[in-house]
Amino acid sequence: MADGNGKPKAQMLDELEKGPWPSFVKEIKKAAETSPVCHDLMGQLEVSYEEKRSHWKHGGIVGVLGYGGGVIGRYSDLPDQFPNVAHFHTLRVNHPSGWFYTSDALRTLCDIWERHGSGLTNMHGSTGDIVFLGTKTDELEPTFKELTEAGFDLGGSGSVMRTPSCCVGQARCEWACYDTMAACDDITRTYQDELHRPAFPYKFKFKFSGCPNDCVAAIARADLSIIGTWRDDIQQDDAAVAEYAASGLNIQKDVCNRCPTHCMEWDGKKLTIENKECVRCMHCINVMPKALRPGKEKGAAILIGAKAPILQGALLSSVLIPFVPAEELLDTLKELVSRIWDFWGEYGKNRERIGELIQRVGMANFLDGIGLDPVPEMVGSPRDNPYIYFQGKDGDQGT
Repeated sequence: MADGNGKPKAQMLDELEKGPWPSFVKEIKKAAETSPVCHDLMGQLEVSYEEKRSHWKHGGIVGVLGYGGGVIGRYSDLPDQFPNVAHFHTLRVNHPSGWFYTSDALRTLCDIWERHGSGLTNMHGSTGDIVFLGTKTDELEPTFKELTEAGFDLGGSGSVMRTPSCCVGQARCEWACYDTMAACDDITRTYQDELHRPAFPYKFKFKFSGCPNDCVAAIARADLSIIGTWRDDIQQDDAAVAEYAASGLNIQKDVCNRCPTHCMEWDGKKLTIENKECVRCMHCINVMPKALRPGKEKGAAILIGAKAPILQGALLSSVLIPFVPAEELLDTLKELVSRIWDFWGEYGKNRERIGELIQRVGMANFLDGIGLDPVPEMVGSPRDNPYIYFQGKDGDQGT
């Protein structure tokens, strides 16, 4: 579909350029000036919007030699009309921990992709990978060869361990309670087979957040979330608290009243924190960063079972281990992962995430299966009924 000047008709796509937000259509149009692939991509997208159905079909098994993951196969069902997108495979490229790049590395990636694909990238996919959008089957191996020569590897796709991701951690963030980048890199290197060769019931995601602010949204998206926290008291600078009050901050309203457990009191001069009631939400620290800091005894909590809604509804992570000291984190994590994967591999159904398995068999059976004792922190919310019922000796029910 083209106008008299050979440009693709894009009346419906044009609507997506309107408004105050950045537009993917604008970027594709820019790329279409030099890329026949992007020209045909716009044409097929316009047809899809007009007909209200997708014209992509899943490519099935397609990849590079020796890898079962990293390439998402995709074909057009209008190959005669749009021959340049007859094949439109996507490659996931494993990103560096914390998404730190040099300019040279980015130029290298872009040069490789312009030689072998559409030139379109997604920086980054929701998993964290660098995403190369759109290439032909014949270009997969040459692209992979150049990527590996430049020091990059493919990420995960399919029923594998997906590419682990992390926040910048201690490289840039003063709140990080452990080295997220080191942990992410270690797990990525340790589980290379699980990353590239599908052997699981379904996908499994690791995400590493350095503090409870959870900047990589691990608690909402990761099968195993490793979220930094501390075990001792919040570090408090009373003089700095007074400075915040003097500068106009309403400590009672904006800090104490918004504490989820109401563990803070402000008498107009002194801030008192009942640390045993603190749930480490970071709100007070975020509001008064010069006065409050995470405690000195740092580590991480390990949570399990988050996912987006696909077959079933969305799940948030549940606490598995409430605190692991930073120096013990990797050893604990690897031992735990081996137990989880053994249980999941034996009892998981096809396309069943670990959180869905726990929902089906129950947390008690899951904990028993992986040899972990239950702890109070695993309770999402207390019982509404405060009474405990038991059977008396005479058979009567007592309280």
